[in-house]
Parts: sequence; C-alpha cells; structure tokens
Amino acid sequence: MCGRYSLAPEESLEIAKIVQQVQDKIKVGEIFPTNAVPVLMEAGEELAPEVMSWGFPRFQGKSGSIINARSETALDRPMFRKSVLERRCVIPTTGFYEWGPGAGGKKRKYRFNLPGERALYLAGLWNEFAGERKCVILTTAANASMEGIHDRMPVILRREEAGPWAKEIMSATEILHRVQPLLEYREE
Repeated sequence: MCGRYSLAPEESLEIAKIVQQVQDKIKVGEIFPTNAVPVLMEAGEELAPEVMSWGFPRFQGKSGSIINARSETALDRPMFRKSVLERRCVIPTTGFYEWGPGAGGKKRKYRFNLPGERALYLAGLWNEFAGERKCVILTTAANASMEGIHDRMPVILRREEAGPWAKEIMSATEILHRVQPLLEYREE
C-alpha cells in the first residue's frame, strides 16, 4: 500500500457516524501519513472511535514514520509483536489509493474499494510512544484485483470481521492468513 487513503463522510453513512464522534480532532478527505485519524477500538461489547496519529516513529534517530506492517512477519518483529497480540484496531476508510502504470508510461492514481460498499475497513495495529497513541496498517501480498498495479495491499476487514479482529486473537490470526476479498478500482 502506497500510503494514502480516503475518509469521505459524505460518501458513507457508516463513516459519517464515526467521523461525527471525533470530527474536531481529525482531517477528512485524502489522508496522509502522520495525520490524526479515527480508529475503532474495543470498548466493552462495541467498537468505539478514538483518534491516533498514523505512523510509528522510526528508531535510531531516523526520520519519517513507519506506516505499514507486513502481516506475514508482524509477529516476528519486536516493533509489532505485542501489538498483534494485544493492540489491534480497525481503520475506517472510504477507500485507499495506490499508484500504478498508466498511459504513456506515467504513474496513475487509483482508488480501491470493496464492490458495492461505501465503507472499507482496514486491519491496524496501535502502540503508545511518548504518551501518544499511533497506528499502522497491516499489509499483505496483492491479490488478483491489485497485482497489476502494486504487489502489496492492506488487510481488508469485512464489516462483520471488525469486532472479532479487534477483540479476539484467534479470529485475528485467521484473518491474517485468509485470502483477501477482491476489490474494484477506478482511476482518480
């Protein structure tokens, strides 16, 4: 995943309800790394929105942020291991962007969604750094709907998987290892 997604409350009633709860603390529209974003967290029986910064800090004085974690190796990496086991979140979006081949050899921007859905939920992890909660998006190998544009894609959560992803380690493990749903896309 290249590192941008959309959060357009006017496109989805589900997303509008989430944004309404945290709207004074976040940006909407095209979301960039380090933006304050809504994430859905376990809150008893339900999931509730909280605001976090998108991206873990790099260590050893390196600049920039780590915005994605590879689902295949997250449990092996000290930076992500505890988050996979205990700090999973859901990142609500109205789609994500990727740049791929276009006419005349120029890169084109594409927006991906689930067919027939206005909301798209991504599997995320969170952690706390210097008192601030930050999140990353889990990625996996591209499926047939993505592979012509990019070799990676976010781990997609179907609506009914959001709660189990955030709350149940066994469900989360199954989600990490299942085949990703096919997406549709359009050039932006």
